[in-house]
Amino acid sequence: MNLTYKTIAEPTKAGAKWQQLFHTAWPTYKSWLKASKFASRISLGQRETALKRYMPKLRDTYVHLCSLLDTDDNELAKNFLTGYYPPAYVGACTQAVIRTDKIQLVRNYDYHPRLLEGTLFLSMWNDKKVIATSDCLIGAVDGMNDSGLCVSLTFGGRKQIGLGFGIPFILRYVLEFCSTTSEAVSVLKSIPSHMSYNVTIVDKKGNYKTVLLAPDKRPVVSSVTFATNHQKKVDWAENAAFNQTLKRSKFLKSFLKTKNLNAAELIKAFLHSPSYNSTYKEGFGTLYTAAYEPETLTVQILWPDKSIEKSFDSFAEEKILIRYKQENLPIRNSGINEQPETLDFNWQDAIVESLVSVFHKQTTETEKQKLKANLMPDKHIAWEAVIEYWNQPLQK
Repeated sequence: MNLTYKTIAEPTKAGAKWQQLFHTAWPTYKSWLKASKFASRISLGQRETALKRYMPKLRDTYVHLCSLLDTDDNELAKNFLTGYYPPAYVGACTQAVIRTDKIQLVRNYDYHPRLLEGTLFLSMWNDKKVIATSDCLIGAVDGMNDSGLCVSLTFGGRKQIGLGFGIPFILRYVLEFCSTTSEAVSVLKSIPSHMSYNVTIVDKKGNYKTVLLAPDKRPVVSSVTFATNHQKKVDWAENAAFNQTLKRSKFLKSFLKTKNLNAAELIKAFLHSPSYNSTYKEGFGTLYTAAYEPETLTVQILWPDKSIEKSFDSFAEEKILIRYKQENLPIRNSGINEQPETLDFNWQDAIVESLVSVFHKQTTETEKQKLKANLMPDKHIAWEAVIEYWNQPLQK
């Protein structure tokens, strides 16, 4: 499976470049909306009323984007761009925030390659410049604004659907009008979400929160530094078993406690199993890894064999062909400096130690050492052995 990933810069009011994005992606969205009978659920007037009530500052942007439409389905597009009560969609994703050598928010976006717009968009629709991974044409699944506020989402692992906004539209609102984590939390608590999602936020000062949103519950604000695809406990067992949310969660919980953990090591962990997934045909493959750094206002978009770096001051447009395979690939030309072997700490040691300690608590020390030797011969991780290990049932 291939994807052409694009970076687009239009740091002004939306214009020709947004129109091009719309014309490229709209046929797929239109088919999805018509198949789900989206427009017949509630009227355009009801959707626009909800937008005005819950996201009033985005109203002018919505009106302007609608003025750029020139299709035979303008009415359907206008309904969609409100963001209110969209069809259900189920993804996965993993994210974590650290405050070590850098303040950093890292996330893996897991979905089907054919359902990704594949666009990192630099815009300035209101007073803030925003770099975000575009979704739903107006929304964002992760991003950063020029105040240094970074946000990312994961699916919350619940089936419930309610009257509310799609999470990409909500994240867009946060990025357009918030400057701090505190402001973002306040906004997230005030806007109804139509499904369950976990939103992790960090600002330029390193203040962070993870907010658990649901259509049938009050938002829960926590200081947890990571999120996978459940909220406190598993609610949808089949989905949790498919995407292995508990394995990924337990791995991250242990890995983030690693002594001397730094930003480069966290990125590397996200580029490999269990955080990195490759079941693309089943809709659970990692389509990209994003690493946002609010202090430097930079973002890296990475794949196992490619990477790009963008900032508000340096944002060249480019297209990159990404080839997705049903297997986990080694890191090549990632643009990340390897840690010197003379350091006492090694990120590969941390991954293996976490694997063994989290999932084999009852194993004897001799057995642990044998397992470590199998997973990491010659002081380097044997990724094939790690993948085989992760595919085994979780030990209780």
